[in-house]
Amino acid sequence: MEEDPDTYRILKLRAEILELGSAIRQLQREGFDDAAAQLLIARKRSQLEHLVKANATGRPL
Repeated sequence: MEEDPDTYRILKLRAEILELGSAIRQLQREGFDDAAAQLLIARKRSQLEHLVKANATGRPL
């Protein structure tokens, strides 16, 4: 059985967001600047939101 490409991308983005969240917490604990990671996680969340909405309406990306 083949996995839907959109479903795979959604799962991949969620995993990346979880990883970035962990990295941000670690940077904050260590006292480092986390601005770049915050920007990246915001972009990933936006991509995920767009992908989920597009997948829910059934329109191609």
